[in-house]
Amino acid sequence: MSVSHRLHRYSFRDYLGVEEVSAVKHEFLDGEIYAMAGGSVLHAVLSASALAALHAQLKGRCRVFSSDLRIRVMATGLASYPDVTLVCGPVETDPESVDTVVNPTLVVEVLSPGTMDYDLGEKLEHYRRIPSLTAVVYIWQDKRQIEVRERRDGAWATVAAGAGAEVSIESLACRFDVDNLYADAGARVIA
Repeated sequence: MSVSHRLHRYSFRDYLGVEEVSAVKHEFLDGEIYAMAGGSVLHAVLSASALAALHAQLKGRCRVFSSDLRIRVMATGLASYPDVTLVCGPVETDPESVDTVVNPTLVVEVLSPGTMDYDLGEKLEHYRRIPSLTAVVYIWQDKRQIEVRERRDGAWATVAAGAGAEVSIESLACRFDVDNLYADAGARVIA
């Protein structure tokens, strides 16, 4: 029988201190600090395309933020940096950090092979606990596919679209055209 003991459990304030001096971003959950992997060229172009598409459609109604914005799920304590974050209405910040937003309306995650299971599973369960969140958008790197998981009448509905199609986010009256989003990805993504 083996017993595992944690040597140190970090507070959210400890985590914020690490973030202030670190050259890399970290996620925070349950007293643990996890370094986030760096992104690829494909990841960066898909994130930028999603940000541009949301900005063009929602300018004046919502604010669109890059992956430099940290969000926190107050119900679970998860602190993370989605690839794109959208906030409609006033920005609300964490009581412990004016640089951490607690009321995203939508988050976008570009799925990396190493984090896909976590993003689609455990991380989504955290995101669902954010009262203001109306949708989570997933963008695949290995195929032309966008999936929207949207809160509708208290339940979550999933809609996906592939090459030649588009997917709508009903609650925000906006859409993603799959081919347009992947246009700058070139031959890096399978059709």
